[in-house]
Amino acid sequence: MSIEKFKETITQGYTFTTDYITIGGALYEKEAIANLPINIPLKTLNRHGLIAGATGTGKTKTIQVLSEQLSNKGIPVLMMDVKGDFSGIAQPGVKTAFIEERHAKMNLPYETSAFPVELLTISTQNGVRLRATISEFGPVLLSRILDLNDTQGGVLSLIFKYCDDNKLPLLDLKDLKKVIQYITNEGKEAIESEYGRVSTASTGAILRKLIELEQQGADLFFGETSFDIHDLMRIDENGKGYVNILRLNDIQDKPKLFSTFMLCLLAEVYNTMPEQGDSGQPELVIFIDEAHLIFKEASKALLDQIETIVKLIRSKGIGLYFITQNPTDVPDGVLAQLGLKIQHALRAFTDKDRKAIKLASENFPSTEFYKTNEVITELGTGEALVTVLNEKGIPTPLTVCMLRAPMSRMDVLTTTEIESVISKSNLTPKYNAVVDRESAYELLNKKLTEAPAPTNEPVAKKATQPQKKEESYITKQVVKVLTSATFIRGAFGVLTKMFKK
Repeated sequence: MSIEKFKETITQGYTFTTDYITIGGALYEKEAIANLPINIPLKTLNRHGLIAGATGTGKTKTIQVLSEQLSNKGIPVLMMDVKGDFSGIAQPGVKTAFIEERHAKMNLPYETSAFPVELLTISTQNGVRLRATISEFGPVLLSRILDLNDTQGGVLSLIFKYCDDNKLPLLDLKDLKKVIQYITNEGKEAIESEYGRVSTASTGAILRKLIELEQQGADLFFGETSFDIHDLMRIDENGKGYVNILRLNDIQDKPKLFSTFMLCLLAEVYNTMPEQGDSGQPELVIFIDEAHLIFKEASKALLDQIETIVKLIRSKGIGLYFITQNPTDVPDGVLAQLGLKIQHALRAFTDKDRKAIKLASENFPSTEFYKTNEVITELGTGEALVTVLNEKGIPTPLTVCMLRAPMSRMDVLTTTEIESVISKSNLTPKYNAVVDRESAYELLNKKLTEAPAPTNEPVAKKATQPQKKEESYITKQVVKVLTSATFIRGAFGVLTKMFKK
């Protein structure tokens, strides 16, 4: 195949009439071709994407390049930094002979630059704290996270309805745990008279799963002040989009907390952002590093919920990019929604590896210029197979791309630099103040304290009622809940912030 035909194919495939970003240059027979840039149109960046490859092949630097280019176009970024090696984007890089030679081969200019950064946290690490209330999750989404069965999920919906009816704000885990304890013990009689019998087996199961979630650090995540997702979409005074880095390198062994946060975030974004269809550029791009942590040990119900949100959220102008070592880490239903693919090298050490490479190769458009299954194993560091969606939503020709070098520092910030970024942030005073206003926990404790002491007078026996099965009671309550505001909010996993001051 002639190089001239290759140039013509790539030029036609990666030339766009609308605005775009440039991530590198095309390679032909392992040589960089000058003036043959690989571009991505801003218009289709909300069609989601996959960045995959073995350890050490350059995935993190690729995300850094994409984040820089997006920021320069005024598009904010949220980066899930699981390995803790992304913070250097806040400082300018250093020109080296190697970088300048690399860019000269592609005829791409290179300048160093820093980018506006916010450092966020959902754990004990230093940063702007992200929180959400139990009410904002709603019973349906919380049931998915806790992997409750239908009966237990019905009980949880009943609990939310009871709290709505009795003005008991559910803000943090101790609120929900207190309500469960109350309706199981002191408030059992009142609950049964109004809502039907609640099995202690169901409330006990819910309580145990809440404790499991709490042990992974969820007590730090649930509460106030709730994070406003619009604070992720800020532009600095120079017109650059903020790069929001969520520091997650201490929760790799806490997949449930990670998936809980991600599902809450996506549901909140979906519920808050207006429909905009395919606009000129996305409102926010989210990079989810070590994406397998979201899907690890996830129930089928939770996977279905994630897949549904991935399908719908692009119409809100949000692009999702999953980063993982192997494309097979991402469920097929999600993988099918990813229009951009950047595949770094995979290594074939075992028969299982070779099968994974074959599957990965089949996910790319056919090409007359490469043997995809062979090229995947031969890519060097900072090289990748690339295909994107053009302005009409059609996949571009598959090409091997030499990625441009990041303009910012390719190393992490020092402790002092991290503290400086956090102290200068306008979000730190807004979200890091401890807020624990009166909610269900305090109100029920107060109610129990003020309850009159029991008397020794005989109590008239109530007329006995035929005992019904728990399922019939739950069925009755689900019918009530279907028409309640609680269920409608919970269907998207997000309640309106009705309890905010």
